[in-house]
Amino acid sequence: MGDSPHYDVVIIGSGAGGGTLAHRLAPSGKRVLILERGDYLPRERDNWDSTAVFVKGKYRAPEFWLDKHGDAFPPEVNYYVGGNTKFYGAALFRLRPEDFGELRHHDGLSPAWPIRYEDLEPYYTEAEHLYLVHGRHGEDPWEGPYSAQYAYPPVEHEPRIQQLSDDLEKRGLHPFHLPIGVDLVQDEHGRATGSSVCIRCDRVDGFPCLVRGKSDAQVICVEPALRHPNVEMITNARVVRLETDPTGRSVSTVVTRSEDGLEASYSADIVVVACGAVNSAALLLASTDDRHPRGLANSSDVVGRHYMRHNNLALMAISKEPNGTRFQKTLALHDWYLGADDWDYPLGGIQMLGKSDADQIHGEAPRWAGAVTPDMPFEVMAHHAVDFWLCGEDLPLPDNRVTLEGDGTIRLVLDEKNNIAGLKRLRHKLEGMLSHLGMHEHQLLSRSIYLHKGMPIGATAHQAGTVRFGDDPASSALDVNCKAHDLDNLYVVDTSFFPSIGAVNPSLTAIANALRVGDHLVERLA
Repeated sequence: MGDSPHYDVVIIGSGAGGGTLAHRLAPSGKRVLILERGDYLPRERDNWDSTAVFVKGKYRAPEFWLDKHGDAFPPEVNYYVGGNTKFYGAALFRLRPEDFGELRHHDGLSPAWPIRYEDLEPYYTEAEHLYLVHGRHGEDPWEGPYSAQYAYPPVEHEPRIQQLSDDLEKRGLHPFHLPIGVDLVQDEHGRATGSSVCIRCDRVDGFPCLVRGKSDAQVICVEPALRHPNVEMITNARVVRLETDPTGRSVSTVVTRSEDGLEASYSADIVVVACGAVNSAALLLASTDDRHPRGLANSSDVVGRHYMRHNNLALMAISKEPNGTRFQKTLALHDWYLGADDWDYPLGGIQMLGKSDADQIHGEAPRWAGAVTPDMPFEVMAHHAVDFWLCGEDLPLPDNRVTLEGDGTIRLVLDEKNNIAGLKRLRHKLEGMLSHLGMHEHQLLSRSIYLHKGMPIGATAHQAGTVRFGDDPASSALDVNCKAHDLDNLYVVDTSFFPSIGAVNPSLTAIANALRVGDHLVERLA
């Protein structure tokens, strides 16, 4: 174990939380070290190949976790610079103001946050501008107040999606332009201009971007941060444990292990964990000592508990008219986010997915046997496909949790039927409109290959909640600044801190919170 220099801040992870925090701290002049478990994602043709990305899972981490029965499954995680933002769909929504308060659902209560929407709103605005979010505030009647309009106009609908938007409006609904982070310049027809980095292709959702047109954490935050001489990054450095000083009140050493088994140690005044909700909890649980026998930040026994990942459905409808859309991820609908005329509880939101292609549909073929018209080839079906993402809130149950086996293997226990009644009703709402939206009735088909084919627990893209923050040290691991109650210099800045998850993609909230905590750390280090 070799000696390494001392830093002001060590950040473990380079995704939406860690990468954004590094960007915030970079101009401070403080010495910042980013430790990234993976390497840079290779830029290659397979980045945009459906079979490689979705069917074969080429870029997924080559590891297995255990479910509650002890059965192994491959999780939907990617270890690269930029974290899971390399593969996210860049849908960057704000939580609704109501999500920050206590919300009653069919199966229980979604707890209140220790901060309000108003506390995070200025950082939401900064996050939207930093991540080049295209959208238009004011279109969604159920969004919260905003201090500034999006810096970039919404991505224009292509003709079939514009028709879908018009048909939804005729039903008395309120579709709006989906807020999405892309480096896009559009002409008067909505097409990418010659100077635009984004080319409006059909690979935005679930694929890494070959042309660097998607606002991922590597492109937006990590690389600009590394241009500052006070910021360094070490890749292929998996952090295996955190060690504390003799008092047990401070993290004194961050220990990494390379692929060849060599260990190295680093120290810092501030240590920030941002490995993703599952791996952040696993790291804290693995860092036991005499003063922290249940792991770091875990005197309350909440670390690893209250795991959430959303109740999601990826669905494909068959349009009666061809759908020539390429960049399909431009529309969302929140009319039933908080309830409906026939239901007193939240249902969730509907948004567009990236466009299906024949390879993805062929990968679903065994699941769809007999469910589609036999004389419709996959290529024709793909040309008529219109793809939807339905997102409902799951509740932070204490027994939905991350634990470690004796050999360090992660076990993830999940009640997959947690609060799914609202999502079922949301699907019923969409199904009931198909004929009015120019779609074939009764052909709303599952795209489980997008979620995680054959193993729903493996769909971990929206993981959150395992190291929750709060005012009470007896029921939370972190304070309102995301500092561990039990330690003076340990912070957690990823989606682990969520007490609840709402029903929108969590990335923008993680980004905004990283900016908020970054301001706190700059003040503390000053």
